[in-house]
Amino acid sequence: MYNTTKTTDTIYINSLRAALTPINSPSKLIIMKIILIAIIAISLFSCSPKPQTAQAPPPPALPVATVATGNQTTYQEYPASIEGTVNVEVRPQVSGSLDKVFVDEGAFVNAGQPIFKINEQPYRAALNNALASLHAAEAALGNAQIEVDKLTPLVANKVVSDYQLKTAKATYQVAKANIESAKANVATAQINLGYTLIKAPVSGYIGRLLKKQGSLVSPQDVEALTQLSDVHDVHVYFSLGEKDFVGFKDQYEGATLKDKLKHLPSVSLLLADGSEYAKQGKIDVIDGQFDKTTGAITVRATFANPQGLLRSGNTGKVRLSLQHNNALIIPQSATIDMQDKVFVYALADSNKVKKSPITIIGTSGENYLVKDGVKAGDQIVLSGIDKLQEGMVIAPQKSVDKAAVVAKN
Repeated sequence: MYNTTKTTDTIYINSLRAALTPINSPSKLIIMKIILIAIIAISLFSCSPKPQTAQAPPPPALPVATVATGNQTTYQEYPASIEGTVNVEVRPQVSGSLDKVFVDEGAFVNAGQPIFKINEQPYRAALNNALASLHAAEAALGNAQIEVDKLTPLVANKVVSDYQLKTAKATYQVAKANIESAKANVATAQINLGYTLIKAPVSGYIGRLLKKQGSLVSPQDVEALTQLSDVHDVHVYFSLGEKDFVGFKDQYEGATLKDKLKHLPSVSLLLADGSEYAKQGKIDVIDGQFDKTTGAITVRATFANPQGLLRSGNTGKVRLSLQHNNALIIPQSATIDMQDKVFVYALADSNKVKKSPITIIGTSGENYLVKDGVKAGDQIVLSGIDKLQEGMVIAPQKSVDKAAVVAKN
């Protein structure tokens, strides 16, 4: 190649000499220098090596796994409030000063046990007065009977007029009615006297004592004397939104809601400290309508409370279990969140990736349970998805560990 270039340059120079012969010497010398410089530059360019075309980088090697299905149980937790099966406000039924308080706050009492005593003296006096009125009415009845007995033969013998006997009989009936009224007054006085001793209507635990000894109490008081809670069983109330209620209701067998309640599994109760209550509960009541304000429906579960660990006013969370049969299982690490949606990268033809949105119906451990967006048998990219783009080619690598997790779960 060097010799060929040299020969060509020689030919060019000879040709230029012949062409420049008629030109005067100074001008000829300048033109010759310019031409020689151009020829040298062309020769150097033609001899330099040609640049090589850059090769494309190989596609990234990323782990993939096959989407599998399985039966999974998920759990939903709902804030709950706890109440005793019976919560009773203890209120006075008569007015008076509070003479005695027989129990302390938080004490357990049995049904019928005395807990308060109101000053009974005014009511005992009222009872004595009613008894006296009764005795007077009984005496008046006796006098009326004597008068009737006296006039009856006299009227028969036509000694006195029939009018007097009728008057005597009417007086007798009035006296008899007065006795009934007096007896009613005695009964009322006895009831009011009995109200001065306030007894526990049910067995349970005493709440706060809002009235102390010596306080003046009345049935019209805004605040009750105390509250009594029967907590041998407790009712736990929680709310389900419309969407959760529909999914919860559709999952279990039964033509009616009552039938479905019979097939509901037991529920767990998480206490305020996060620990799980030892006893399982049973859902037994669902409210008849949704709350228009919250858009939720109230559900009640009953838990046994033999040791009295739960009290009215406690809070916690009810944990419901939901069974998902043949659910699609995808590791959470294989998903990416974008604009309130969750996506996975599925492997398409020619090892190209396709970004697919998925619908999540639950979480089990480190996996999502998916309703749609992918199907069983699809291959998805497990990691490195933050650097992928739609249609990008990858070198799929079978991830034994991850795939085993997906299939096992």
